[in-house]
Amino acid sequence: MPEVVYVSKSRLERKQGPLRVAHLPGESQPVIYSVHGAIAEHYKVDPAKLGESHAATIDYVISATAG
Repeated sequence: MPEVVYVSKSRLERKQGPLRVAHLPGESQPVIYSVHGAIAEHYKVDPAKLGESHAATIDYVISATAG
């Protein structure tokens, strides 16, 4: 097996419900994850309790894969 060349040092904080804050290497500011639209509806998240919507983790995975 080849030598490991990179280990990500990430930290994730769960704030409330689906709201999470990720501290990622290479980013000077935290990245905020949550749910929105159809994703919130699928998980039965009440929009009134959500407060503000943000991109979901799947949105980041899709954009990273497509890029």
